[in-house]
Amino acid sequence: DDEDDEDDSDKQDKTDDKTDDEDDEGDSDKQDKTDGKAEKGESKRADSTNGSGSSGTSQSSTTSKSAEAPTGPRRSTSGESGPILASPLVRRLLREAGIDASSVAATGPGGRITRQDADGAIARGATRDASDGSAGSDRARRERPNASPVEIDFDGDREITQDLSRIRKAIARSMMDSLHNTAQLTAAVEADLTAIMQLRNAIKDDFKEREGASLTPLAIIARAVCMTLPRHPALNASIDQEAGTATYHSFINLGIAVDTERGLLVPNLKDAQDLDAAGVARAIGDIAKRTRDRKLGPDDIAGGTFTITNTGSMGTLFDTPILNPPEAAILATPAIEKRPVVISDGLSDAIAIRWMTYLCLTYDHRIVDGADAARFLQDLKWVLEEHDFGPELGA
Repeated sequence: DDEDDEDDSDKQDKTDDKTDDEDDEGDSDKQDKTDGKAEKGESKRADSTNGSGSSGTSQSSTTSKSAEAPTGPRRSTSGESGPILASPLVRRLLREAGIDASSVAATGPGGRITRQDADGAIARGATRDASDGSAGSDRARRERPNASPVEIDFDGDREITQDLSRIRKAIARSMMDSLHNTAQLTAAVEADLTAIMQLRNAIKDDFKEREGASLTPLAIIARAVCMTLPRHPALNASIDQEAGTATYHSFINLGIAVDTERGLLVPNLKDAQDLDAAGVARAIGDIAKRTRDRKLGPDDIAGGTFTITNTGSMGTLFDTPILNPPEAAILATPAIEKRPVVISDGLSDAIAIRWMTYLCLTYDHRIVDGADAARFLQDLKWVLEEHDFGPELGA
């Protein structure tokens, strides 16, 4: 297969070179003819000045023929006007990527756009000029995602060894203990959050002004979790295998994973079951800020019964989170994005653009069976898709 690909590539390169040469010769012939016609027109206009009676006809003919000369967009790397030169393959690549050829810096001979020029423009995410009316001209330029907050100064060395921070040691120990001492696995369902996203977009500005906190999708999902957990007590529990006991909680201390420069911390909202959606939004904003400002107390970290990790804030599509012992379950909320979805009204089907996400639940199989996890996820999905959160948010 690799040899076939190389042969096809060689053939394509030869075809492109031949096409490029033909294009150059064609452009050169057209330009020579145009220059010749222009010279004849100048000569005839000079005869007219000297009294030639055929000047009107000659000038009209010259003007008509000159109008037939190429008038398309012209450019070159030196800034002088010239035709846009590119092989059919390069033009096709740029067209499929939604890139205007006139926006690509040409480095080839005579201002030609080479394959390397096209590949570079596509890799940089070049966009069409705003004045171009073809598809893709209004596409927003994407910002590059943030780099890791961890910075390493190699100072010319090939590698460097550092001591782990106290927090990183604690995270490492906790994660390994979790994997070694629990029977964890992950299940997921897809949920339609269109109604929630439309509600949030409609009221988020007024909500922030009134409540002093941002209305995030996480806050609404967290509220839905608190509404769902009481119907599935095994998910809000812990197990002591050596003692042979399981402890079920009537309260919900909802852990919220917070990304900080020092590492991942999981403070929890005490008695989150007593908060409405607006209260959950305020509590998440407060505890996230105190976490990043290093103002947490020991009680803020201890005593969690169920955790949510919002990996979607970084664009993650799917996740398999690790349990936060001694909790029996943790929910990951990946990215919420628009997707084409088949919807049905019972009589017919249609394809619509909807706000969709996955709900990824990791659970301890020592206390939670697969059917229990599936029932919880389906129940949570129902709440998110069917419950009206508007009254709780002041809508």
